[in-house]
Amino acid sequence: MRLTVRLSGPVALTAALATLAVSAPPAAYAADPPAKTPTAVGHGGAVSSVDADATAAGIEVLRKGGNAVDAAVATAAALGVTEPYSAGVGGGGYLVFYDARSGKVRTLDGRETAPRTAGADYFLEDGKPIPFAEAVTSGLSVGTPGTPATWENALRRWGTLRLGAALKPAERLADRGFTVDETFRQQTASNEKRFRAFPASRELFLPGGELPVVGSTLRNPDLADTYRELARKGTRALYAGELGEDVVRTVRKPPVDPASDLAVRKGQLTADDLRRYRALEQRPSHLDYRGLDVYGMAPSSSGGTTVGEALNILESTDVRDLSGTQYLHRFLEASRIAFADRNRWVGDPRFEDVPTRELLSQRYADSRACLISPDKALTSPLAPGDPRNPGDGCEASGKAVPENREGLSTTSLTASDKWGNVVAYTLTIESTGGSGVTVPGRGFLLNNELTDFNFIPVTPGVPDPNLPGPGKRPRSSMAPTIAVQDGKPLLAAGSPGGATIITTVLQILLGRIDRDLSLPEALAAPRASQRNAAVTQAEPGFLALPERERLEALGHAFTSTPEIGAAAALERLPDGRWLAAAEPVRRGGGSAAVTHPSPSGA
Repeated sequence: MRLTVRLSGPVALTAALATLAVSAPPAAYAADPPAKTPTAVGHGGAVSSVDADATAAGIEVLRKGGNAVDAAVATAAALGVTEPYSAGVGGGGYLVFYDARSGKVRTLDGRETAPRTAGADYFLEDGKPIPFAEAVTSGLSVGTPGTPATWENALRRWGTLRLGAALKPAERLADRGFTVDETFRQQTASNEKRFRAFPASRELFLPGGELPVVGSTLRNPDLADTYRELARKGTRALYAGELGEDVVRTVRKPPVDPASDLAVRKGQLTADDLRRYRALEQRPSHLDYRGLDVYGMAPSSSGGTTVGEALNILESTDVRDLSGTQYLHRFLEASRIAFADRNRWVGDPRFEDVPTRELLSQRYADSRACLISPDKALTSPLAPGDPRNPGDGCEASGKAVPENREGLSTTSLTASDKWGNVVAYTLTIESTGGSGVTVPGRGFLLNNELTDFNFIPVTPGVPDPNLPGPGKRPRSSMAPTIAVQDGKPLLAAGSPGGATIITTVLQILLGRIDRDLSLPEALAAPRASQRNAAVTQAEPGFLALPERERLEALGHAFTSTPEIGAAAALERLPDGRWLAAAEPVRRGGGSAAVTHPSPSGA
């Protein structure tokens, strides 16, 4: 493990002394980070992400002639450097691609998979589920990484660059380092106990044994070397090479500091699991909403079907003309109903009979929409419907299936190019900091995605499509989405946030399409997330809205959460320019850029 930290700007002497043991050669000093600008408008192409360095990597590729897929991979790889607690080589994700040449939308499912030894009892011990906290920080929670396969497949199918060329900006960034901000320091602090238990994680993320100082430069030469190895050998380095051997060794015997009191369970991942892994090209989810074709991720993600069902539920209502209270009421109720169905029906379609087409049918949505009353909120947990037998009236059947746990980390990006191609890509390592386990000498954290499985059936006696299985993908909520108007891309959006991803993307789409908000306004609007629970999570800004009291009078109950999501989006303007939009505040604010910016005010 090699790490170098350089302090930039005035910092405490004690912090400087803490980092003297790891010094960088002058050539490795990082340049000043790019400025974070949440909105950009211009011609050529656009990139939006949570991080300025990552967005700059994508823009660099576009300016050198790459397309949107090339830029998306470059941005994602850079996020593996600057957002290592959210995504990277050790994780997975979902990519949605609008192909300007054919006018079609395609997707890649790069979700992690369970070991082939995993059965429905994978997280059980003596017939009982192991404590969730023990599963989160363990080798047992690590699924076969899908991110490198996603990058290589996307580039081979739709890109113009080889993998090595797309990784070059991120490789350079890992070598020279990035500037630590307050968000990174806080995320490190929340993982400090876990990171101290693993020598490789401690050395990388706790330089000199201390939390990284805001304003210092964090380098990751090991990750740069990993990117160089992937560039030379392709992803076979992971799926059939020495890099994969290191991953398997780390999962099966996590290297824990002997002085640590943390009990870390061993995993079951094998070299055969890596060799068998495939990122799957599959048909997107699709529905028509207000004349727009809305495309997203079909299962194994629940994002496309759940966003889609909620939109279909709202299709029969002119949301544009509703009062603020009734708009928010119907948004919350449509989310509640869609999650009731998502929790019951969605899992990995290679193992489960998932009614994807029926969940996205307007007939089924109408059979559920009539549950909504303008005068009273529904009571959760709400029972699911039967998508294959929707009936003619208001419909619910069987027992309610509440939401299970799902990690809140992840990161999302959007990219476009001068040819009109568009990418929405969401990637993750699950919890903030993933499993907490860094592969020694490789510079990246391993995921803990398998904790997205339900350990036992959520509702006794009800079939559960999200139990573990051999080679199975755990259900996800990632919802990268592209809306197409008259055959041309109109907007793309995605967000991190676990199950709140679905409600965040839904709220952005409704704000832009139905409520006449600009795209930046739709991203900045205060958020709430109702997921078939008795209480709706809401940001402080949402709770301060004048509609809150009226919603509570209808029966809605709220609990405060600091923030929901950290979205990235873009829009094709009528004059052909791109508008890229990122968060103005959430997760420290995001970064949007275009290849050829319009003059200010144009």
